[in-house]
Amino acid sequence: MEELKKTPLYGNHLKYGGRIIDFAGWALPVQFRSIIEEHHQVRRAAGLFDVSDMGELDIRGPQALDLIQYALTNDMSTLAVNQVRYSPMCNHRGGVVDDLLVYRLGEDHYFLVINAANIEKDYNWIRDLAGRFPGAKVENVSDRVAELALQGPNSEAILGKLAKTDLSAIRYYWCQQSVDVGGVRCMVSRTGYTGEDGFEIFCSPEDAPGLWDTLLEVGDELGLWPCGLGCRDTLRFEAAMPLYGQEMDDDTTPLEAGLGKYVKFDKGDFVGREPLLEEKRTGLRKKLVGLEMVGRGIARTGYPVLKDGEKVGYVTTGSYAPTLDRNLALAFVPPGLSEVDTAVQVEIRGRGVDARVVKTPFYRRREQ
Repeated sequence: MEELKKTPLYGNHLKYGGRIIDFAGWALPVQFRSIIEEHHQVRRAAGLFDVSDMGELDIRGPQALDLIQYALTNDMSTLAVNQVRYSPMCNHRGGVVDDLLVYRLGEDHYFLVINAANIEKDYNWIRDLAGRFPGAKVENVSDRVAELALQGPNSEAILGKLAKTDLSAIRYYWCQQSVDVGGVRCMVSRTGYTGEDGFEIFCSPEDAPGLWDTLLEVGDELGLWPCGLGCRDTLRFEAAMPLYGQEMDDDTTPLEAGLGKYVKFDKGDFVGREPLLEEKRTGLRKKLVGLEMVGRGIARTGYPVLKDGEKVGYVTTGSYAPTLDRNLALAFVPPGLSEVDTAVQVEIRGRGVDARVVKTPFYRRREQ
């Protein structure tokens, strides 16, 4: 693991018995117990994840909003200070460069949380676009930020033991800056990637190891476990939250990936607007759908989707869904085969296994 990048929490993962894997060049834990046990624990209690591999860009200045509006497909002009909003970011062909969260931290101050594998790509892309907006300064601050994700129905009760603020006042997709969490200065947002209530906690890399230990200590009686990448993927998959590199990439548009509600054509010019408008006029090439396996077998990433023996699409993510006790998948198919209950097959080890199109998300927590 010497050649892999390590987060500030690497030592904590070893101490808690995490099984370390190479995740896009990062040494991160895939699990501490079994993936299914961790999955269920997050749904019924709480899990603590290290997401410090994620990247962060800081954008400031009188033209910061102009740059963000041009770079992203969603409309950030109505974003209030301390509000958070999701958006795809497209290339000039309408393909997705990345998907990210935008935090508005001040009048002319924005904080972008981007995917770990795309940090350099995103930074270079936005910095190039910033050439049109000299009043915007873009800085890659990824090395100065650690991020912990506390997820699950007991998250507020656990974090409330340490945070000197009223957590109930932080609404979904809002944040609070400069929160004292057990003596550590943090930014706390009510966001996450599991389909559960929860918080993402940003702090300095130096403070992260102690904060991790403290959270697990105070959260033990409320069922808080350290959790790894394995259950993070099954949790986000059940909630049908897309993963960059699987449900979207530079050759897949947000409209194809089912992210059309995050593309605001009426906000003015943005990168990818014209090809996306053209796609709306002419129709999609492919469409992301949910599949339920009717026959036995798990549809894994990349497996072909068949109709009448012919390959018509491919699986982007497939797994046993622990909460639902079903074998499910996300897949791209031709739009004409996207209606619910459409019968298709998934090729598994050379044979076609029956499947049918189903609604997404597969899982939605009761409180929503």
